[in-house]
Amino acid sequence: MGLSGIQIYKMLPQTNCKECGDPTCLAFAMKLAAGKAELSQCPHVSDEAKEKLAEASAPPIRVTTLGQGDAAHKVGGETVKYRHEKTFVNPTGIAVALSNQMDAGKVDAELGLLNELAFERVGRSLQPNYAFVWDQAGDQASFLDLVNKVGGATDKGIIVSSQDTATLKAAAEALKGKKFAIHPVTADNADELLALCKDVGAVPVGRGDDLDALAAVGEKIVAAGFKEALLDTGWNGLRDTLTANLAVRRAALDKKFRPFGFPTIAFPCAMTDNLYLEASYAAMLIAKYAGVVVVSTLDPAVMQPLLVNRLNIYTDPQRPMTMDQGIYEINNPGPDSPVIITTNFALTYFVVSAEVEGSRVPTWLLIMDTEGMSVLTAWSAGKFVADAMAPFVLKSGITDKVNHKKIIIPGYVAQLSGEFQEELGDGWEVIIGTREAADIPKFLKDYVA
Repeated sequence: MGLSGIQIYKMLPQTNCKECGDPTCLAFAMKLAAGKAELSQCPHVSDEAKEKLAEASAPPIRVTTLGQGDAAHKVGGETVKYRHEKTFVNPTGIAVALSNQMDAGKVDAELGLLNELAFERVGRSLQPNYAFVWDQAGDQASFLDLVNKVGGATDKGIIVSSQDTATLKAAAEALKGKKFAIHPVTADNADELLALCKDVGAVPVGRGDDLDALAAVGEKIVAAGFKEALLDTGWNGLRDTLTANLAVRRAALDKKFRPFGFPTIAFPCAMTDNLYLEASYAAMLIAKYAGVVVVSTLDPAVMQPLLVNRLNIYTDPQRPMTMDQGIYEINNPGPDSPVIITTNFALTYFVVSAEVEGSRVPTWLLIMDTEGMSVLTAWSAGKFVADAMAPFVLKSGITDKVNHKKIIIPGYVAQLSGEFQEELGDGWEVIIGTREAADIPKFLKDYVA
């Protein structure tokens, strides 16, 4: 970051109004300096300070957003070369290539997957993000038909690509009002296409045949005042693409070279005709360090490993993955169904919930916020203890859903049962459950028998 938290704080209004979501302006300034907040969250910052802070606090690789509403997806925003230095923030966008040489049924199928494909994992919905709409045939009429179809079918990000400037202008007009990108902006067409991007609010995707040419296009993008862009390092083989991506990234992060200070886009779909090799290339480019990867299909067999790989890379290793505190219904429980309590460590939740679901016994699962700690860790840290558990249970609303006062605790904290029952009060019965999740199905079947 260009400024420290204290330097940023001096330019804030210092009213401590809390409207940004933080208790003080200093706390907000520290988050802003760490890249964990956005300046737009402060409603009272002056225009002069806003201009200075926006530039000074911008990450070396700027954030770029495509798509509308809940379907919008951010890429970029990185401040470190290696994940162990901090963390990577905005996951690589995965785009599917749709061209006017594709069969209409194939386009419809991929569009359906773009909108509907989602895998639930550790409380998160893993989905593809963009459509790369490609004038592969070099035919304006069929390309505009495709652009209109995609634009009318999804709110996810769209990148339109054609070698013909007139075709791109027509496509931009069709997508006006959406947050989309125009590809490719080159040295030859930069003036015309950058003006078009400004006119329709589109994101430019710069492209050069080599790094010098790409830098020249990047300079034009920066000079035109764009804060969001993508950089295409070329439709080359994997080795050349990785080399170029690394060079762009290092120039942005080490040398603060603004023309390269945008996420890159890579095209594993153009590197091979072998689907599984393409998926391997995409996985490597997600890791090293593409902002967007374009694939030829969203086939679930390809997407699930890619999306899980992306999740693992972009999960902060310093923060445990957690579930929201609350009541979770498994197997459609009713008023007589058993109640289990455990912690909000995501792995604990998914292991327990999977075993409960496998038992086919309707069950209420109470997830308590223990700051993402597992059962034994939370108990030893004083987070999963009787005087904390009892108020949570009594305020959770579970008593409105069941006609009994029985609650099952993990076997590893059996020693809490007496104190927990006392804290809950008259009428409650605390039952000691299993130590291992694998034993839950038999335990529940015996319990309700």
